[in-house]
Amino acid sequence: MSAFISEFIGVAILIILGDGVVANVVLNKTKGHNGGWIVITFGWAMAVFIAVNVSLALGGKAHLNPAATIALAAFGKLESAYVLPFLLGQFLGAFTGAIVVWFSYKIHFDETDDKDGILAVFCTAPAIRKPIYNLVTEIIATYILILGALLFSKNDGNIGALAALPVALLVLGIGLSLGGPTGYAINPARDLGPRIAHYLLPIKNKGGSDWKYSWIPIAGPIVGAILAVWCFRLLGV
Repeated sequence: MSAFISEFIGVAILIILGDGVVANVVLNKTKGHNGGWIVITFGWAMAVFIAVNVSLALGGKAHLNPAATIALAAFGKLESAYVLPFLLGQFLGAFTGAIVVWFSYKIHFDETDDKDGILAVFCTAPAIRKPIYNLVTEIIATYILILGALLFSKNDGNIGALAALPVALLVLGIGLSLGGPTGYAINPARDLGPRIAHYLLPIKNKGGSDWKYSWIPIAGPIVGAILAVWCFRLLGV
């Protein structure tokens, strides 16, 4: 239960702050309207910094990302008993966090008629829709995230031992440098949980939830994470 709680609360905070900064920038009549990409990437980095610290304070490993959990489990770096509680906590936390963002910005959603902008608060979409290229971008970005995080920790794959600041700066760098093509999901829960929330919530003026694209922010990060853990083992750090 503690494993579930630490991941649930950590990811919920990640999404509240991460999707929250997107809402502040893209929705109409907010204080941060049209704040731009720098605000979004910095906001997501801060979200990671805070969420990792909260999860660690609750006694968790602060994965906050199903791709990391699956990859570490696949290589025997995570006990199998943790996998299901981690995954449930991550996806439910992301879904819950997205609902909190919607409630917090409800009147601004009502003032916004841009369907793509509304969807962008919840999940990612490609700037140019080319599935193979979009998938490769997510693989590369997640590979850098997970390999960098593991090298920061130098603790045999125990992501929970990481200091939060280097990981947050890594996410900031990925967003600034590799976020342009796909919006850098780099986390299946971060994309799928809020996408489901978008589908279910009674959001005024919303369009479709773009399910045709939804497999890419799931498959890309998982493949990238598995490659990163494999390379980490080869490096023998």
